[in-house]
Parts: sequence; structure tokens; C-alpha cells
Amino acid sequence: MKLLWIDDAEGSCGCESIELPPGWARTVVQGLGDGFRYARDGNWDVIAVVVPQGGWCAKEVVEQLLRVRHRTPVLVVARRPDYREAVEAAQTGAFDYLPAVDLPERLKSTLERVAALCGSSRRRSSPAEPWRQFVIGESRPMREVLEIVRLVGPRRCTVLITGETGTGKEVIARAIHMASPRAHLPMVAVNCSALPEHLLEAELFGHVKGAFTGAINNRIGRFEQAHRSTIFLDEIGEMPLELQAKLLRVLQEREFQRLGSSETIRVDVRVIAASNQNLEELVRRGRFREDLYYRLNVVPIHLPPLRARLSDVPLLVEYFIERICEREGLAPRRVSPEAMDRLCRYSWPGNVRQLENAVETAIVLSGDREVLYPSDFPLPPVTKPLPVAETTVIPLPDEGLDFEATIQQIERSLLEQAIRKTGGNKKRAAEMLRLKRTTFTAKLKSVLGDDLESELVRVQAG
Repeated sequence: MKLLWIDDAEGSCGCESIELPPGWARTVVQGLGDGFRYARDGNWDVIAVVVPQGGWCAKEVVEQLLRVRHRTPVLVVARRPDYREAVEAAQTGAFDYLPAVDLPERLKSTLERVAALCGSSRRRSSPAEPWRQFVIGESRPMREVLEIVRLVGPRRCTVLITGETGTGKEVIARAIHMASPRAHLPMVAVNCSALPEHLLEAELFGHVKGAFTGAINNRIGRFEQAHRSTIFLDEIGEMPLELQAKLLRVLQEREFQRLGSSETIRVDVRVIAASNQNLEELVRRGRFREDLYYRLNVVPIHLPPLRARLSDVPLLVEYFIERICEREGLAPRRVSPEAMDRLCRYSWPGNVRQLENAVETAIVLSGDREVLYPSDFPLPPVTKPLPVAETTVIPLPDEGLDFEATIQQIERSLLEQAIRKTGGNKKRAAEMLRLKRTTFTAKLKSVLGDDLESELVRVQAG
């Protein structure tokens, strides 16, 4: 990578003696006259300029350089650092503001950050690895994930992706599909928590006319649509037990029957599943089949939360800004150093999805400004769960107790409290218990049974 260094006439900052990261080459010119000419005529990855010089202030130098090289990062090296000057440089579009006294240390880390941004962009557009465009990240945890994707992509083996909500499980699934020989066909995605059981079965396996009320025509299912391609089963932990047994047969035999039909259909499908729940814990609680878990967990991939890879935040922000501005037809935006520092210190409970929403909000709130400031990112405070020591302790009597019955009593109590506190509003009650609405409704039916409707009517009546 190529660095253009525009020193002052005396060469006071001594750039030649500063060690650069591996892979970097520098060209040093003295004075703004040659500096502007080299900037205009050359092909540079970064331009660094010492200020003040020749009567020009930092803001004026940055404006001129971006006028001739508008997509090249500009570093301002300040012999006499000034906070107001730093803010003006950032507002004008400078990539970073470096005090000359900290130059050897700061320059190296800044160039490494630029290399990461440029390297990620090049890999995303590399024809040799088209799948790489889907995955943004250079941190150690993400490099491990990328290596697994690279190895498992060309194979047929089943993959189970786990991680918190918003970490990008579907993104990794699409990367695996794009890295496979099946990439010429579209990947088929199904959210297992979005549909009730009878509709989910029809969605997966299809149905014939008259199979159930409302089945007025034959319909092929998602497994048939994914023949010779990939099917992605998201939120697999929400799949009902009866349907899990049918999915297990598909994984074992690669065949199934449409709902209401006795005809056996064979398919060649690669299965990728994902869950934000601990499936091993669901197996122990009898809510997920153990044999299905081992069938799915052939190659496990765990996606780290964003708080565990905060060094990827600048890359993700750059990617989201580019994508959103292109989609909305807006001029490119830059993030001020103060705003980027805030983003890199936040814990992101909603993970990458929350970061993307925050960037989109900032672009909207910034109006026509080209620089995004901390005030453009209204991040909610992070609430932490109580430590285990502070939670309610259930006494265990000497004679023991019925574990399952006790858990059911606790579950029933929490559900009833949530319903009462929200006046029977199931959506808000589900949010109080951090549950999906479909999961909350299913739990209500299983716990309250025939008492459900009467309980809701009683609560809503006050």
C-alpha cells in the first residue's frame, strides 16, 4: 500500500525514520506545491500532511486534498495540536488527526486501520471468493469463523450456526451457500418461529389440494424449492417436537411426503440450521430431540457477539454507510473520531443489527451534513441482568421436590403476572419476558390451557 507524506519545507517531522506496518511504501515530498501535484497525479492509499505550513490551516489543506482525491483518507499531522483545529479537520473530512509528538505510535496503528478497511473492501469484491462480500470483519473471532466457512463451503455437510440475536447467522449461512457448488441456485430461507405448527409443516414439505382447510391448490414446499441448493432453517429451536421427527427423517433419508399425500419425494438439499438458544439445554429439558441435535450439529459455527469483536465496528460502520448512502442516493458520509470512539466503546446488546440501525438513524438525523457526530447516534443505555446472587432463591426442602412441577409453577406465575401487568396485551407481555410473541403465546396455551381465554377476558375487563 502507498503512503504520500507531505512534509513542510524543513522536513521537521522526520517521516523517513518512522517504521511503517509491513506492506506499506512511502513517498515523501516537501511543501504543499509538490504535495498537491503528487496527490492529484498519483494513486495513493493514504495521504498524510503536516500542518500548519505555507499559511494554510488544517481545514484548508484537507479541503484541497479531498477536492483532488475525494476518496483517499487524509491524515493531518499537527506540530502544535489544537482541539478546535482537530474538530474542524474532522468536520471537513479528515480521516484522523495525529499530534506530531505521538506520531511513531499513532501513525502505525492508523495505517493498520486503513489497511483493514481497504483489505476488507478488496476481499468483498474479489472474484476468487465472492462469498466474502457477505461477511464484514477482521477480528480474531471473525477470522476463525471465516476459516470454517472457507473449509465447509465446498462440502455438503450440515452446519449448525449459533449465536445471539442480531449477530448475522443468516449472513454466514448465505456465505456458506455462496462458497459451495450450489451457489448458482438461490438459497431458500425459512424462519421456524414465524408460523404455527400446521402451517410450518406445509411450508417445509408442501401440501396437496384439500389437505387442510384453505388448501385449495397443490403447493410445493421449501425443501422441494431447495432441490440441489441449500435450505436455511432459522430459529430451529422453536420447531415443535412432532415436526422435529419429520425433519429428522428428511435429514436421514433425503425424502418426505407432502401434507395429505402418500407420494414420496426425494431431494438433494444441503441443510444449514441456526438458533439463538442453547440447543443442548433444550435437549435436557425435553424440548428438542437429541437425535436431531446431533444430526444438525455436524459442523458447529458459533458467532461471537459484537461486544466480543469491537475492533470490527469501524469496518461495519464503513460498510453500512456505503450501502445505505448508495441505496438512498446520498453523498458519502464520514464518522467523526469522537463518534467512532463512542461506537467502539458501546456494548451493542442488539449486536450487528442494532449497529446497522444506529448508522441508518445517524444518516437520517445528519441531514445534508457529510460528517456524523456523537449526537447523531442516540444509543439507549444498556441494562444488565441481575447477578445470580441477587436473584430469587427457591428453597429446597429436605424431603426434596418435584422439579418439573416446580418449574411449571414458576413459569405459570411469570406468564400470569406479565398478562396482568399489561392488561392482557400479549405483545407487551412477551416483551416483558424477553420472548418472541409466538413463543409467548405457545407457552400460554401449554400452561393455562382451557383457562387461557377466560383469564384474558378477566384481565382485560379489569
